[in-house]
Amino acid sequence: MNFDIPQLPQRSQKPRVTGLTMVLDPGLSLREAEDLMSVGAEYIDYVKLGWTTAAFAPNLREKIAAYRAAGVEVYFGGTLFEVFAIRKALDQYRKVLNEYGIRHIEISDGSIEMTDAEKAAYVRQFKDDFHVITEVGSKDANKVFAPYIWVQKIKSDLDAGAQLVITEARESGSAGVFQTSGEVRTDLIDEILHAIPQEKLLFEAPRKDQQVWFLKKLGPDVNLGNINTREIIGLETLRRGLRGDTFHTFLPK
Repeated sequence: MNFDIPQLPQRSQKPRVTGLTMVLDPGLSLREAEDLMSVGAEYIDYVKLGWTTAAFAPNLREKIAAYRAAGVEVYFGGTLFEVFAIRKALDQYRKVLNEYGIRHIEISDGSIEMTDAEKAAYVRQFKDDFHVITEVGSKDANKVFAPYIWVQKIKSDLDAGAQLVITEARESGSAGVFQTSGEVRTDLIDEILHAIPQEKLLFEAPRKDQQVWFLKKLGPDVNLGNINTREIIGLETLRRGLRGDTFHTFLPK
């Protein structure tokens, strides 16, 4: 911060294990990535190169290097994993990850069908060489899982060796843990949190109202993802109670 403000809520410092912010890179140019780091590197923990954009992004090596130099981890979207998985080409995908020095892998099944056992096997296949992040939930807004199924799937991923589980919302915030309107499925979140430690979860929440909901429910150090590249500073002001939506939320009692 540029100046001190008294009685702000505590925020964990990098390298963080809670209060994580994952930003979605939808295909930024190298210059845009460098500009993003100049503004938000202090507040960003992960940059996800969304869905399969890594396959087409120009200057990919330089962009990854720019993120890394700023102290931010970068990884490819889970859809790219699924693209290789459905083609039975995961050995080739591993080579791609190694070629670009990617240390994290997202394993998801948002676009393809796989059993919990199959997904767990993929986690075990990669966990010794990569920091495994999984994603639970379908990208199809019409495919709604019962809360107990979400819990079952998250537990299966964690038991297999995943270090963090993302709850699906898509970049639009209209699927997974959200209704098509963007409203939070509160009963689902409550059920998940009853069974799973909060620090093991990263909630995709691309919209401000969704971010506010999670901050009010779980505090300033909740893990949030799919954040728009233009909303990094805005999210940090929400986390610290310095924006109207959370102005009174974190004031001392």
